[in-house]
Amino acid sequence: MKLASVGLLFALALVTFALPASAAATWQAGSAREKITPAAGHWMTGYGNRDRPADGTLMELWVKALAFADPSGQRAVLLTLDLCGIPREISDHVAAELGRSHQLPRSAVMVNVSHTHCSPFIIGYARGLRILPEDGAAKAAAYATELKVRMVRAAQAALAALAPATISWGEDQATFGFNRRENPEKDVPALRAAGQLKGPFDPRVPVLAVKSATGELRALLVSYACHNTTLGIFQWHGDYAGAAQLELEKRHPGATVLFAIGCGADINPAPRREIAHVDQYGRDLADAADRALAKKLTRVEGKLGSAFTDVALRFERLPTEQEIREARASKQPGQNAWAEAVASDLRTKGDKILDYSYPVQAWTLGNLTWTALGGEVVVDYSLRLRKELGANLWVFGYSTDVMAYIPSERVLAEGRYEGDTSKIPYGRPSKWATGIEEKIVTATHDLVARTRAAARK
Repeated sequence: MKLASVGLLFALALVTFALPASAAATWQAGSAREKITPAAGHWMTGYGNRDRPADGTLMELWVKALAFADPSGQRAVLLTLDLCGIPREISDHVAAELGRSHQLPRSAVMVNVSHTHCSPFIIGYARGLRILPEDGAAKAAAYATELKVRMVRAAQAALAALAPATISWGEDQATFGFNRRENPEKDVPALRAAGQLKGPFDPRVPVLAVKSATGELRALLVSYACHNTTLGIFQWHGDYAGAAQLELEKRHPGATVLFAIGCGADINPAPRREIAHVDQYGRDLADAADRALAKKLTRVEGKLGSAFTDVALRFERLPTEQEIREARASKQPGQNAWAEAVASDLRTKGDKILDYSYPVQAWTLGNLTWTALGGEVVVDYSLRLRKELGANLWVFGYSTDVMAYIPSERVLAEGRYEGDTSKIPYGRPSKWATGIEEKIVTATHDLVARTRAAARK
């Protein structure tokens, strides 16, 4: 299996900043990209009804890298990918390679996937979706190996492209998402028109702009807390996030546009399923980003602080032998795959299958703080953390390791898909044990305090 070629020395992939030096531009930034679109014939991930491989490409998929260096020379790199999920092993491998090649600490490498469901199956992610045929599994494993290479190459190219830049941030809003736990999807257009949508939702669209000394936009990071599940086609596509990046790069020639998804695990776009919908949401997000750019932005000044930790979480209980037998006997591919995944883990790990090391990461760039949480994080987390830690906090989900849904205590108690049955596609033994929210929030508070203190030194 080979991904599409990007040419020698990144000639077709690399976007760099050729920024003139300026006494005021004490920060540096650089960007790069690598194409990660598989060939047709690879199996897709995300939706469980994907019963055959993809049959073509409607939109190219990318890994994009945005590197930073503060005035003291401390560096960090963000990698964003048009993928549904990523296992911890890949993120850690990439971080280790960058540690060897550029002496970056683990905390200085951040990985975020957009969660588009029109992306390839990766060995190690969502193990309970289905059991792939032998050739499909081989292609998925080969893809994961090549993906690591592309990620490292993009990050190294972005670091090599570091040059003086002015970095600033702001936000606007987009409203095509809705809380899917509280509103029937078929009723959303009418409820939205009447102002009667229920449930928590985060409409904010944060943006980070990198400009040259002459004011030209060279890179733009956009975020939004909503599932990338507009489409369920059998073709590769970046969904609304991919459409927004293409639209913004068309509007701002020469700029590299990246997307980092927020805490939107219980938020969907609506209506869905048509190409016209995904194009519209791409324009909606691009419009919000441009409105933010038109406002007075807050400039990043000060230093860079980064921190990373693992939180000890636990699943509630072991599955019974009867549950595994019934799942094996089911005619549902997801049940079969779940049984195979948990049975395999029980053989190799025993009771330790209940323990999970959950990644939490934070960066502070001068006066702006990011926190990156693993898994599919529900919106309650971003709303709570921003309330407790301030409006200059951005909260990303789907970072480092997408191992399961991450419910708040409220969602865990309510159950349903995000709180309970999503354990099936992720191949997990049960729902999470209570106390998950406080453990993650406490760790986030600690990392944010540490990085903010470091940025003030």
